[in-house]
Amino acid sequence: MKHVIALDVGGTGMKAALVGADGTLLHEARRATGRERGPDAVVESVLAFAADLRAHGEEHLGESALAAGVAVPGIVDAENGIAVNAVNLGWRDVPMRRLLGERIGVPVALGHDVRTGGLAEGRIGAGKGADRFFFVPLGTGIAGAIGIAGRIEAGAHGYAGEIGHIVVRPDGPDCPCGQRGCLETLASAAAVSRAWAAASGDAKADAADCAKAVESGDPKAVEVWRDAVDALSAGLVTALTLLDPRTIIIGGGLAEAGETLFTPLRAAVEERVTFQKLPHIVPAALGDTAGCLGAGLLAWDLLSTEVSA
Repeated sequence: MKHVIALDVGGTGMKAALVGADGTLLHEARRATGRERGPDAVVESVLAFAADLRAHGEEHLGESALAAGVAVPGIVDAENGIAVNAVNLGWRDVPMRRLLGERIGVPVALGHDVRTGGLAEGRIGAGKGADRFFFVPLGTGIAGAIGIAGRIEAGAHGYAGEIGHIVVRPDGPDCPCGQRGCLETLASAAAVSRAWAAASGDAKADAADCAKAVESGDPKAVEVWRDAVDALSAGLVTALTLLDPRTIIIGGGLAEAGETLFTPLRAAVEERVTFQKLPHIVPAALGDTAGCLGAGLLAWDLLSTEVSA
């Protein structure tokens, strides 16, 4: 059965699959990155995982994978196949495409994790059928992926869509990027966790706990949540002013709050718009499999490009 290898490399774990031409997941697996052993060990973990996936396909699907797609975090030079900088993994200028190609002997596509997840959400997830969409996962940080006609716009230097570093509160908290009041310092799941831990006096409280407290009517939680939603709406209106997307897809941990997030967020965005057209604001559909599915799409895209060339 014809298939490709798909790998989504995170800070501590890797998700992988063998993906058929119609997007079917023919085999799924997960494995630790082993980052506690250093950056070189993580590279070897990725290469070994890919080799094992190739062997599984040969044994159980009757043939070897035709290509591989890999999604990695940090700064990615997709055109040259280089993982430029991934702080959580300790990577600097890792030629991942070349290394993987040499190990498994097939063409390899490399992509940025958020843009790869956005590719999957846009084509086969919550944005399916939307010609213009913006994918925004709200997790430890906030990033974004700009979707145009089924593809993701990376920008001239690979930085397009970094909505988490739009300044929405100039007098806000310091951000590791060097600015103050960036969106991700105020509206990420990590930011909500910090704010709710401080407001509740429980150092272990997180964003999910805050959402539950909002649902029960806790006034402190409502205030923390309102502040985050207000900041998020400011960032989204800036994005829709620039991009005019038909759909905004919200994913990541904070989106798991469901309508506790989406109802006030839609209202806050509607209050802020003036001339802009309101987009559909919807939850992501693919969960934590988006990056892996997107990596599979990258691999199939690579094969179709080679055939057409």
